[in-house]
Amino acid sequence: PHLPVSHVSYYEADAFARWSNARLATEQEWESVCYFHDVTPTSDEVCLHPQVGKNGDPVDHMFAGLWQWTQSAYMPYSGYQAQIGAIGEYNGKFMCNQMVLRGSSCVTPPQHARPSYRNFFYPQDRWQFSGIRLAGNV
Repeated sequence: PHLPVSHVSYYEADAFARWSNARLATEQEWESVCYFHDVTPTSDEVCLHPQVGKNGDPVDHMFAGLWQWTQSAYMPYSGYQAQIGAIGEYNGKFMCNQMVLRGSSCVTPPQHARPSYRNFFYPQDRWQFSGIRLAGNV
């Protein structure tokens, strides 16, 4: 009961956020928080199970815990140009009906843990180490 909720779908994360009178952050908000608070992943955090923050800091465990669902659809960044050939086709098919997760999980390779890294899954799927970070309006 004292560990973070994990393996939730986007729909479950969104429903919980609404039930809590909160919301899921956009991916731009999530990334801005990392840069504003100078939150960067540390490669010395090694564990194989997500942990609860120890100091109650709202930006604790942005990385190395659970991938965090955002309310953002996985769309290309402004100015993105698909490459011709197989790589463009490969990337293009993933930019359809998926939602963005940010952060990293406790089992994410260190080179994939940075504020700008985008993960994406179908909203109905409960992928490993996907979780919830609530946002509110200020």
